[in-house]
Amino acid sequence: MESPFIELKNVTKQLGSLKVLDGTDLSIRQGEITTIIGKSGVGKSVLLKHIVGLMRPDSGQVLYHGSPLSKMKKTERKEMKRKISYMFQGTALFDSMTVYENIALPLKEKTALSDSDIGERVRKQLHRLDIEQIDGKYPSQISGGMKKRVALARALVTEPEIVLFDEPTTGLDPIRKGAVHQLISDFQKKFGFTGIIVSHEIPDIFYISQQIAMLNGGKIIFQGFPEEIQRNSDPMIQEFIQGLESRRDELTGMTPHLRGNQRFREGLAWLSRHRLSFSIIMLRLSNIDEINAAAGHTVGMMVLKNFADLIQPRLRVTDTCMRFGFDTIMLLLPNTDLNQAQMVCAKLSKDLKGADIVEAAHFSDINISISAGLAEAEENSQLEELLKVAESVQTDFFEYRCREAS
Repeated sequence: MESPFIELKNVTKQLGSLKVLDGTDLSIRQGEITTIIGKSGVGKSVLLKHIVGLMRPDSGQVLYHGSPLSKMKKTERKEMKRKISYMFQGTALFDSMTVYENIALPLKEKTALSDSDIGERVRKQLHRLDIEQIDGKYPSQISGGMKKRVALARALVTEPEIVLFDEPTTGLDPIRKGAVHQLISDFQKKFGFTGIIVSHEIPDIFYISQQIAMLNGGKIIFQGFPEEIQRNSDPMIQEFIQGLESRRDELTGMTPHLRGNQRFREGLAWLSRHRLSFSIIMLRLSNIDEINAAAGHTVGMMVLKNFADLIQPRLRVTDTCMRFGFDTIMLLLPNTDLNQAQMVCAKLSKDLKGADIVEAAHFSDINISISAGLAEAEENSQLEELLKVAESVQTDFFEYRCREAS
């Protein structure tokens, strides 16, 4: 079995009279996003600072590729830190520098790129995070949400091997929060960096993380896949997760992810008890990468939100509509067999108007491509199994080609 890329072994740290970390064990795999969750004040940020070497443990070890950080030579530590980028809560922007200069600074410090190459990279980041209009402003002249995006742009501009994020979306509105999460995910897939995130954004963070670790009482009480923690029966874990989940998904106003899973189980119970049909429809914005590249991730999230706004009023009261990621909406249709689900799809497709979706996003020159996958549940079906069936039969649901792009 491959050894962890980064590992904490029995790490302890006391700050004053408080033992923040108390025998903490954590394994981080290379090339994945691991998110650390937990209540406020339990030491998530302290844990992050131990990983990056800004804090040293009172006891225990932090290891990189099996080598203790504490025993590395000065040159080895310097080389390791060169590969790390981080974005902490306070953003740490330099007040005497413009937004452009703040983002360019790591490139000037860590690379031998020419001014023109640095300019090209910075402009790409400004566009991706929808902050082109503030490149000449100083941190004191922009909002807290804007500062977050500038700090994120600076963290990613060097294309680092390891990126640490401490509450990267705090203070952002739902659309920009989704845009930042998806941007982190897209960058991670493109560059393969190892991402470590401290966050309380549930369920959004489940969409982009390969591993979830929960810190409580100075120890990691859970580490595993996002779907595993959602199914975990530990009352402490469930109380924490459900306590953070709102009654409605912030971005779309739909049923939130975890509550949607509960509705799925209820639908199966009705199927078993009363022999009533039960189907799902997966509607995927299949060209969201194209939209993000052309117009930015904020527009991509706006398109998904506008699509959701048009879908919800056209469903029955008994149907459940839930966001299932950054590009997918899932419909749970009780008392509906596969043929009836196909009819629902056809009616929805006929009623939709692409112009309404893109014009509401204030960006009219983008195309929209949406696919649909359908599956009918059987007694004792698992949601994961139905999703695989629905994904295997994806067909064209809706296409909109704007005049400008035709």
